[in-house]
Amino acid sequence: MPVKRALLSVYNKEGIAEFGKFLDQKGIGIVSSGGTSRALREADVQTFDVSDLTGFPEMMEGRVKTLHPKIHGGILARRSKEEHIKEAQGMGIGMIDLVAVNLYPFEDVISKPDCTVETALEKIDIGGPTLLRAAAKNYENVVAISRPERYPEVIEELEEDEEVSLELRRKLAVETFMDVSHYDVVIESFLRSKFFPEEKRPEYLNLSFSKLQDLRYGENPSQVNAAFYRDRQLPPPSVGTSRQLQGRELSYNNILDIDSAFALTGEFAEPTVVIVKHNNPCGVATNQDVLKAYDSALAVDQHAAFGGIVCTNREVEACLAEKIVSRFYEVVVAPSFSKEALEVFSEKKRLRAMEMGEHINFPLEKRPFMTYRSVSGGLIVQDADIWLYDEEKLETVTKREPTEKERRDLFYAWTICKYVKSNSIVYARDNRAIGIGAGQMKRVEAARLAAEITESYGETVKGCAMASDAFFPFRDGVDAAAERGVTSIIQPGGSIRDKEVIEAADGHGMAMLFTGMRHFRH
Repeated sequence: MPVKRALLSVYNKEGIAEFGKFLDQKGIGIVSSGGTSRALREADVQTFDVSDLTGFPEMMEGRVKTLHPKIHGGILARRSKEEHIKEAQGMGIGMIDLVAVNLYPFEDVISKPDCTVETALEKIDIGGPTLLRAAAKNYENVVAISRPERYPEVIEELEEDEEVSLELRRKLAVETFMDVSHYDVVIESFLRSKFFPEEKRPEYLNLSFSKLQDLRYGENPSQVNAAFYRDRQLPPPSVGTSRQLQGRELSYNNILDIDSAFALTGEFAEPTVVIVKHNNPCGVATNQDVLKAYDSALAVDQHAAFGGIVCTNREVEACLAEKIVSRFYEVVVAPSFSKEALEVFSEKKRLRAMEMGEHINFPLEKRPFMTYRSVSGGLIVQDADIWLYDEEKLETVTKREPTEKERRDLFYAWTICKYVKSNSIVYARDNRAIGIGAGQMKRVEAARLAAEITESYGETVKGCAMASDAFFPFRDGVDAAAERGVTSIIQPGGSIRDKEVIEAADGHGMAMLFTGMRHFRH
């Protein structure tokens, strides 16, 4: 289908002068509006204003300019329908064969913290999406361009064949509807958050994420279609806003592990190192000396750490980098890296270094977001698990109150336990994990496993605090911990056997806290 007349109306002027010059040199008539007309004329490109075509001036501060039958009739007319052509000719409507439009930057406007609803409303493009939808709907006859980066492809085809192929028109039509759909979803989401902030479960869940990169494969090589998308409405720091400084491209599993490590590390204000393997922490420690924190985290389970990822909430300097490269890790994550550290990492070409760009300590409760998980035939949605415990329900349920040291150890263990797959048990003391038992069907087995891993390295859980992500269904977990010298326990409570469990703790002289909040992690 030959292109004889084009309509250009763009907010982003990138490449529009060059594109206009090409169309002009090909003898293609150009209709444009407002700033686009000025930009084209400044580039010595001949153009006609939309108002010249419609016979109406721009109205209402530019709100109404392209919404006219002489515009949309020229776009929507099907060239193969004789009655369409006759009607157009009878009304003096000329055909428009190419529409290049990009939209007001609504997303950029609402990302500013001082953006008001009134300001945002003024940046909702009406004419642009309407023009694009019309052109894309009639892709058999009209070329729809919603992105400046597509100008070269169109130029190439017009240069070679004097027309744009059906294959490219289809591609551009799908891309156009995708861009307009994203635009509408962002607007709907913003207005709903302002007008109905309490509405968390709308009738239709409209989501829009932008692709950051394709992935080689998913969780396993047989899962060949995989990609990483970013939620642009969640501000940094996040995995989606991180920057890869070196190493192989990220895998699906790398991204999951980075997210787990990043979230856990973000719970701590003091220098902390977290080591994650298969989406579970296998080492956590806090120390003013980040090198000692690393050594202590690694000591929790140095065999499990092999092939895992290391995350810290402090800048990585050369001395820590040297320790990291002495072992095999997939990824290292930090707010930043010194020049010297990156030089050390350069020896390990495959090691991925991920810069979060900010200090990785952020109170999650100030960054509420939703989590999404697919199931066969649907999607389940929930608030993110952002709280540690319920202040009003936190209580000592045993006869003995925990000592100050025990309280510190209990909350340290509890913080880690929140990020371990259920059923989970964590032993901790002196600002470090001592043993981590993850993903067991029986809670008593998680307690046993965590202790045995610790003992396999010549350590003991004696004197530790123990955290359980959910209540103890029986007293056996408490008895097993007491046998190994655990002195205090933190758990949600809520079992029908709470009384039996509390009596067991009292019988062993243990202190026990109920948090009133569970942290299942499936």
